[in-house]
Parts: sequence; C-alpha cells; structure tokens
Amino acid sequence: MRVNPGRKGDSIRLPSHAHKRVVSVQATNMIWVSTMILRPALLPALGVFAVAARHQNFAHAAQELHLTASAVSHHVRRLEELLGTVLFQRHARGVRLTAEGRQLADAAAAALSDLNAVAGNLHPQADVVPLRVTTIRSLSYCWLIPRLPRFTQLHPRMRIELQTSTELVRFDETGPELGIRYGLGQWPGMAAHHLMDDELCPVASPALAGVSALREAAQIAALPLLSDMSPQGWRDWFRAAGVRGLDLPSLHTFSDSTDAMRAAVYGIGAVLARKHIAQPYLQRYELVRLPGPALKARYAYYVVHAEHRPLSPTAQAFMDWLKREALEERTPLPALPDELLGLPPADRPHD
Repeated sequence: MRVNPGRKGDSIRLPSHAHKRVVSVQATNMIWVSTMILRPALLPALGVFAVAARHQNFAHAAQELHLTASAVSHHVRRLEELLGTVLFQRHARGVRLTAEGRQLADAAAAALSDLNAVAGNLHPQADVVPLRVTTIRSLSYCWLIPRLPRFTQLHPRMRIELQTSTELVRFDETGPELGIRYGLGQWPGMAAHHLMDDELCPVASPALAGVSALREAAQIAALPLLSDMSPQGWRDWFRAAGVRGLDLPSLHTFSDSTDAMRAAVYGIGAVLARKHIAQPYLQRYELVRLPGPALKARYAYYVVHAEHRPLSPTAQAFMDWLKREALEERTPLPALPDELLGLPPADRPHD
C-alpha cells in the first residue's frame, strides 16, 4: 500500500482496512507489554524493590535481604527498564521514591502481605487449634461475642472462626463443627444439646415519646411498634398480658432481630425482644423494660453438631463453656479506662 504524504501539515488518510490493521498491531503490542510486565522473571526484582521502597535506602534493604547494595540497585534498575519508568530518584544522599514508584510500592506491599497470610494459613502454627462455629447474627452480636474474651483467656491456643447465618449450614468436613441455633431442638442429622430458654418482653428507648407515661400493658399499643418477624409477635404478647380486642397499628418490620433492636435504640418504636438479645441494651440503659409480663418463647437455644461426626476436644471444651455461660444472665460490657469515665478507680461501675 502506498500513501501519499501530501503537503506539510496535511493529515494522512488511510483506508478503513489499514486502520483496522494499525489497531490490530497496537492491541498486539499492548498484550505483549502486559505479558512482559507480569512474567515470572520479574518477581525477584519486584520483591527486592518492595524491600528497598520500604526502607528507601538500598544499603538497608541489602542488609535485610543478605545482598550487596549494588545487587539491590541492579534489581531496581532492571525493573525500571522493563517497566519503562523511573521508580527512584537518585541523589548524593540516597534515593527517594517517585510518584510511580510509590504506586508500585503500595501495590507490591499489599500483594506480598496477602501472600504471607495465605502461606501462613497453609502451614498453621503447631500450637494453634482452630474451631469453626456457626450461629445466628442476633445471638452472636448480643450474647456470644461479649462473652468470647472469657473463653480466649481460658484457652489462648484456640482460634475461633465464627460464621453467622439464618440457615442451618452443612456440617461436613469443610464446614463448621459446632452451631448454636434457635428452634425446637430437632434438626435432621443433627445432635442438639439444650443451651438455654428465652422469653419475650417489650422494650423501648427511654427517649421514645410516651414511654415515661406508660403504666399498663394496653397502653403500649399506642406506641409505634416494631417486628422482627419472629414466630411469636405482639398479638401473642398482648394476649398473654390479658389485653383483648386491640386494633394494632401497622408495624415497622425488620428481617433481623439485631436491626429491630437497633431501630428501637434510635427511638423508631417499641420492640418485643428476646431477653438474651435485649440484655446488653438494658444494662447500658439504651432500652428500658415496658409494663407487662414476660412471655415464654416457644423456641430455645441449642448447641448442635453432626450426629455422624464425633466432637473434637476443642469443640467439646467450647460446648461445655457455653453451658456455663448460659447460667450467667448479665452480659459482660467492655471495660473502659478510668480516665475516660472521669472516675477514680474505686468508683468504677461494675457489670
């Protein structure tokens, strides 16, 4: 193909098939450059660069890597040549990262950190014992996690992997070994150990309008009401309280009990709460108990595991600890330093 260059300043027009060929060549070159950048031969130089970037000193990087400073410099220059950009500014007193060097250093540090973490998981420490546990989010948030520090203090070698889900997940070799579930205690293929019963009671923020004037259960119906879609709801509770013929208002509905509790804390309305879920909010006075009885819940909490799979000593220890914790009604609250509370040590409130 011959192209007439024309006069100076004129643009050169190519046939459409020629444009396609140029684009094809450019795309091929881009693929070649990308392949060149990511090829394995670059990894040693990239590792040396990451250390040099962290120190911003070739001599210090050489000491850490057991190389000479000139070897570090050689790796960095090779990387710069292959990438076609300057990564360090050299001056008489040392080196300093360029803007491009800082971008690459951040990415390299993050990648190496991820690789170290994965490598550590492939060969876990010999004295660390893992345990996978699954439960529902509301119990994890309000009951289990506040108590976990006591377990980790008793068993410092154990590492808990806690998963939250409303579904009964598969308890196979790759799944959890233990679960804490809320129900009737009967799940196919599962052994269930009773942990604790629960009861339902109405609670609301002390700042919610009308709460301070409540004197009897029937008056609660005048408040905005929240529902967490539990099997037992407000109608069951009002019936247990001896209140009949109420025309309940439309409810604010939440699919998760934790969200319903937080909505109550922020004054959206009153919620019919499970005692074990409400306890930390009551202790912190974020919520207050409203007039009326406690309704025994139809469901209870159970520790479950696969029937065909014998419990490991770690899982057995955790289940025994759970049963002891279930005897303690009050929820541990996080410790705060005396100076933050503005109190002398002797006057600090206790859980």
